[in-house]
Amino acid sequence: MSHDEIDRILSHEEELLPSSGFAASVMDAVFREAALPPPIPFPWKRALPGLAVAGLTLVLVVLVFAAEATRWGREATSAQVSVAWMSRLAPIIMATTTPTVGWTLLALAFTLASVMFSLRLAGRRT
Repeated sequence: MSHDEIDRILSHEEELLPSSGFAASVMDAVFREAALPPPIPFPWKRALPGLAVAGLTLVLVVLVFAAEATRWGREATSAQVSVAWMSRLAPIIMATTTPTVGWTLLALAFTLASVMFSLRLAGRRT
């Protein structure tokens, strides 16, 4: 297509009219949207302290890990490092084998099931 053909097509003066009821349906939708209350803003004032603590904790964990890694790298062989890691991880591993972990996982499973059930019920109504 050449520029002359495009200009001829675009210069053709036809009045475009919307289909019947289009303008009214658009205006109805605009009025419905205008009548809705504004969305509830996110409570940043309440969330920021928690986010700050989480960020600070993450930074401290990275710094402590880096300090331990450099200290182990300077003064220990790889066998000593693995023994040191196992001695630090042993209490965590032993804690996960206690019955309280099972009850905690069971409670989390019931919580997840109840949330999924309520979301499914709420989704059916809309």
